[in-house]
Amino acid sequence: MGYRAPVSAIEFALMQEAGFQRLIDSGKYEDLSDGLLTAILDEAAKLANDYVAPANWDGDQTGSHLSDDGVKVPNSFKTAYNKYVEGGWPTLAAPIEYGGQGLPLALSNAVTEMMNSNIGFQLCPMLSNGGIEAMAAHATKEQKEKYLRRVISGEWSATMNLTEPHAGSDVGNIRSKAEPQEDGSYKITGTKIYITYGDHDMTDNIIHLVLARTPNAPEGTKGISLFVVPKFLVNDDGSLGAANDVKCIGLEGKLGIHASPTCVMAYGESGGATGWLVGPENGGMACMFTMMNNARLHVGLQGVGVAEAATQHALAYAQDRKQGRKPGAGKDNNNAVPIINHPDVRRMLLTMRALTDAARAICYENGVMADLAHATGDAEAKAKNDLLTPISKAFSTDIANEVATIGVQIHGGMGFIEETGAAQFLRDARILPIYEGTNGIQAIDLVGRKLGNGDAVKAYIDEMRETAETCRRSNNPVLVDVSERLSDSITILEDTTDWLVLQRGSLNVLAGATPYLRLFGLVAGCHYLARGAHSVSQHSVEPNFDQRKIASAHFYAHNLLSAVSGLSDAVKAGNGMLVDIGEEALAS
Repeated sequence: MGYRAPVSAIEFALMQEAGFQRLIDSGKYEDLSDGLLTAILDEAAKLANDYVAPANWDGDQTGSHLSDDGVKVPNSFKTAYNKYVEGGWPTLAAPIEYGGQGLPLALSNAVTEMMNSNIGFQLCPMLSNGGIEAMAAHATKEQKEKYLRRVISGEWSATMNLTEPHAGSDVGNIRSKAEPQEDGSYKITGTKIYITYGDHDMTDNIIHLVLARTPNAPEGTKGISLFVVPKFLVNDDGSLGAANDVKCIGLEGKLGIHASPTCVMAYGESGGATGWLVGPENGGMACMFTMMNNARLHVGLQGVGVAEAATQHALAYAQDRKQGRKPGAGKDNNNAVPIINHPDVRRMLLTMRALTDAARAICYENGVMADLAHATGDAEAKAKNDLLTPISKAFSTDIANEVATIGVQIHGGMGFIEETGAAQFLRDARILPIYEGTNGIQAIDLVGRKLGNGDAVKAYIDEMRETAETCRRSNNPVLVDVSERLSDSITILEDTTDWLVLQRGSLNVLAGATPYLRLFGLVAGCHYLARGAHSVSQHSVEPNFDQRKIASAHFYAHNLLSAVSGLSDAVKAGNGMLVDIGEEALAS
């Protein structure tokens, strides 16, 4: 069985777990209704099911290739992209004044999850979305008219160029130069690496957003500026002009996402690429962070997408693969049964489903909060959006790797064989905890910045306690059980948070950052699953779906929340334990 977009689960997560109704009720989005939501999700599912997901295997096997006239992507990707553009999907959440539909990010995120059934494909629209955000916020009116409209339409794509061979996460060390010219433009020189879709043949032009230093700029991140550098120069009438002095000089050979071209980009090999300043000089990092925050959420959605696809793949195999007797059958009964009948296989499948559903809900409410903050100026919504962003990115991408690994395990030896497709999910997922800020950096962001807003953390913990109390009052014995375990975990989270706050300024905070983020994500996930389970207990959706939501919450509370206590211990172990063993001892 191939991937089928889980429309019902997605709509439920948006409405019942992530609170999408708040966006409808805000009145800030004209014509937005639950009917429109359903119609858009149904149409997106057709695109994902018929074109995007089917291209996943072909893209992996064919890959992208660098030729004399640029990078070539698989034909199946070009077909899928053309259908994506024809359907108007790039315009969904883009500004109305430049050709977008102005719909909520949260709705666009749900569509994005479906397209992430093929993350190698979705990376191109993801980077374009980031470019749209940066240009919409910081570009001049002239730049918006010249570039933004056609990126929004999907005619052109966009990239972001940060990383250099000597400067990865330490962006302040970039060396690319921007020399001002008499006509107001700049000549850009330098090399950028790991540039996703830095070159390809799905669009006529590619709009690069490039970080570089102007002459006499301050050291570090305070001296970085942002420039728009098109692959082809654009004439005043909007037609394409001469090729700019920018080209892909190499493609990275990668573990996964083979169809997504990861480019080494050379700027200025023949004198300098022509670019124009976006935003204020030396204000490039602030401009870039406009696109990076939502890009981190989008990577979290990549985690959800690949986890969902891997779960569907493993379930189909478990229902079809016959091996061993049915548990409890007599020793003389040699009739083989589908492996889904075996308790350990079912445990693995439930783990995959519960983790995927939890990550989906976290990411979706993150998007709802971003929309509320943008549309209404709600400070509490902004604070919650800021708090959830590193959790969405890190927790969702970590679980994507876990879910994909379990999927391989369910396939047994066949999971190690490429032709079953299970291994591709694992290979593709492995990049997700690394790019757009490693998950270690997300954890540091959470404990170093986001915990500084104690009101936001307290409000979120109070919200989780309210969910637990609602389940306790339901008189449903399963939900009462979930409530008790969730309440205990919330107490541990609160206690661990208080401990970290008291350690501010100590290396203990950094040492405990990663286990703390995992702890936070696990408790948050149960909060949303419990909310969903309570919803179906009060208002049935469909019997099988109701059973799934309640069973997932129950399983999660018993089997996954058990890690919370140990994670708290790991946080409180502190930095001393990490330095007890010196470098020499580690090497011996």
